[in-house]
Order: sequence, then C-alpha cells, then structure tokens
Amino acid sequence: MEDVEELQSQKLDQDDENEIVTENAAFVHGEPLQDGTGPPKVDSEVEVLHEKVTKQIMKEGHGQKPSKYSTCFLHYRAWTESTQHKFEDTWNEQRPVEIVIGKEKKEMTGLAIGVSNMKSGERALLHVGWELGYGKEGSFSFPNVPPMADILYEVELIGFDETKEGKARGDMTVEERIGAADRRKMDGNVYFKEEKLEEAMQQYEMAIAYMGDDFMFQLFGKYRDMALAVKNPCHLNMAACLIKLKRYEEAIGQCSIVLAEDENNVKALFRRGKARAELGQTDAAREDFSKARKYAPEDKAISRELRLLAEHDKAVYQKQKEIYKGIFGPPPEPKPKKTNWLILFWKWLVSLLYSLFKRERHKAD
Repeated sequence: MEDVEELQSQKLDQDDENEIVTENAAFVHGEPLQDGTGPPKVDSEVEVLHEKVTKQIMKEGHGQKPSKYSTCFLHYRAWTESTQHKFEDTWNEQRPVEIVIGKEKKEMTGLAIGVSNMKSGERALLHVGWELGYGKEGSFSFPNVPPMADILYEVELIGFDETKEGKARGDMTVEERIGAADRRKMDGNVYFKEEKLEEAMQQYEMAIAYMGDDFMFQLFGKYRDMALAVKNPCHLNMAACLIKLKRYEEAIGQCSIVLAEDENNVKALFRRGKARAELGQTDAAREDFSKARKYAPEDKAISRELRLLAEHDKAVYQKQKEIYKGIFGPPPEPKPKKTNWLILFWKWLVSLLYSLFKRERHKAD
C-alpha cells in the first residue's frame, strides 16, 4: 500500500492506482435517486419473490446475486403502505446498512429476501407483508409503524462480499477490514478506467463502509495511518466520479471529509475547488485553489484553474461595467434633425414679402 504523503506529492494530472484523476475525461450524466414524501411510482413488472415479498426493478444491476451468508451493503427508504409515511432513510445518514443474508434481524426478514434477489447496483421497490416486517406489534423504535403494517422499501444494493462463514465487519480484525476495503478500492479503480462510474462509486462506498466512524475512532498510530491510506483515496475517487457526473454538492462533501482529517490535502482542495467553481462559488473556489498552490506551487492544473477564475472575474466585471455605464453614464446626444427645405423656402418668402411691404410703406410716408 502506498504511503499517503507520497500520494499527495504526485502531480494532479497524473494517474495512479489510489487516486483517479478526472479533469480531462468526458462528462457522464448519472441518474438521481428518487426522493419525496411518498414512495416512488414504478411501472415495471412485479416479480413475486415470496408469498409476502414482491419486487419491481427501478434500475438494472450487474453481476451475480448474493448467496446465503453474503455480507450485503445497501441503502434504503422505508414507508408504511397504509399511511405512506416514510419512517427511515439511510441515504440521509450517508452510511450504508450492512446485512448478512441469513443472519438478519427478524424485522428485516422480508428486506433480506428482496436483497438476496438483487444484483449489485440494482435499485428496486419491494413490497413486504407485515408478517416479514415489524409484525403484529408494530415498531417501538419507529412509532409511525403501526401494528400489522405492510412495508414499502426503495432499495439500492451497493454490493456484497461472499463469505462462507458470514463474517460481518464487526467480527473482522483491523487488518481484515483494511484489506477488504483496499480490495474494494482497487475494484473501483478498474471500473473507473472502464468509464463505469456508478459501479466504481459502489465499490468505493463499500470500501468506506468498512471504515466507519466507530471503527476509525478506535484506531491509533500505524493502524490509523493504514486505514486513512485506503479511506481518503476512496473519498477522493468518489469526488472525481461525482464531478464527472455533475453532482457537485456531493463532490464537495466527499472532499470535505478528507480535509477534516488532512486540511492540506492538495487533491481534496483541488477537486473541491473545481466543484465549487462549477456551482459559481468563485470566491470559495479561489480560496481552495490558492491553498492547494501553496503546497504544490509547480502544478499546472492548479495554475490553469486560477487563470480561468481570473478570466471569468474579468468578463463579469466588464459586463457589469457596461450595464452600469448605461444606467449612470451621460445621456446620449440628440440626433440632428433633418432639414425641411419646403419650410425654409416659405420662411424666406414670408421674410422677403415683409421687407418689400416695409419698404413701400416707408416711401409712402
């Protein structure tokens, strides 16, 4: 595993196995997750998985389906069917849920049946009967789940690990968790190079899931350094994918996580600056680029971004100058009126007649 400081010293426009560079790659549009107060409307075919569980695919996945004792990582939203009330949303918590198929909690039995019939990257709407959900009593943890409530789940299976013994993260040693995360990171890099950005992000998110806040809080010394050497590049690679997908707010969030651990991380500053610039946050972007240049003064990519910001500011200033000039500048000079020769002739004729009249009158006197 490469050392973190070594990674940070590399040029931003060079590619490496730990942190992907995306500045010159083509943009790809990602499909946003559905959200709202009620469950999504899905028109796809209803697949019966169990007497009490059905599935409708919202987005196709890839690869194999998890088997019994696989450790699955997923996000989901949950509603009670009768009231359409959403009572749980793991996307808001930005932390995937871990389920070991065959070892799930009783109230997640129906959810686990659905997940075991999904592929990595697949998103689906599950209908789970109350018998395989929160049962006759409902939920004390979620007061909005009444007794005998059927549940609707919008689920995305991020990915899974096939482990015959069904070993969960909490049962792994530090080395095992870091090693599993590192393998996911490398798989993500392969997908990224193939321009499969959604699949790449799934692998990075799974890698990050192995090193949650509870796990990192317990690490010190070399083990913490080992974990950060895997975790931080995953966040940076997620940011790189999100920038390509034009999901700039999310990219800023990923970079900020890295900067909370390492405030001088050049790649995090650079990518956050790019995302902020795309959102029109030019002052914040300039601050990030300027700080990045302080630690990488020779980097051409940083200089280019600062130059583009300066050109943008100049163009905005010139435009504003023209606007204000029109509002507060001197009034335009009136255009000269065209000469009407007919009127001039009549004025000359009247003047001539008047002069002759005065002359004759003077003679008469």
